[in-house]
Amino acid sequence: MISDLLPGAGAGTRPARGVPDATVARLPLYHEALGRLFDGHVEVVSSTALAEAAGVSPSQLRKDLSCLGTYGTRGVGYDVTRLQRQIATHIGAASEWPVVIVGVGHLGTALANYAGFAARGFRVVALVDPSPALVGTTVTGLVVTDLTELEAVVRNAGAVIAVVATPADAAQAVTDRLVYQGVTSILNFASTALVVPEGVNVRKVDLGQELAILAFHEQRKIEEIAHP
Repeated sequence: MISDLLPGAGAGTRPARGVPDATVARLPLYHEALGRLFDGHVEVVSSTALAEAAGVSPSQLRKDLSCLGTYGTRGVGYDVTRLQRQIATHIGAASEWPVVIVGVGHLGTALANYAGFAARGFRVVALVDPSPALVGTTVTGLVVTDLTELEAVVRNAGAVIAVVATPADAAQAVTDRLVYQGVTSILNFASTALVVPEGVNVRKVDLGQELAILAFHEQRKIEEIAHP
């Protein structure tokens, strides 16, 4: 991807293999910040300004981008369009990814309606649920399919990414079926840990845990006020 390297990158530079997980987690932040700059008609941005827009330190930003083989022009900065394109390629946002959502309760329905998926290159192509009350109904233009047809749904969609929003006691069985059909990336909203074979990536989203972390920080503030 030499053509995607920014001005100032050395000829023949290649992104390092095995980009650190922490860096991978920050790349979408940089991509979104660059999108806002692009929408604001900003053509070139300094590392300091981009770091501020993404909520990280300039040194962290430069370190992360160097993992991709990307270096801005000294005294000038980064070309916004080129950098956004390069990061999009690395995080897969330059492609469209079909996504299957399993579990169409309140959370699954909210996820199906989430506009941010499409904006980031993810297209929800199927909704699956075992409830007779939901099967056959339509959510955001998609007809909810019965869980018994999960394998056919995944095959027909060619999906390698799935969202599991089922009750905890059903999540592992659903995951096993998804993995067997070739799904290798799973976003897990079920309140349980999933066991998957090597090569399958699982990202767990525990809303209760996130709220507990926020509550911890709030409690610390109260204690600091009470015992300065």
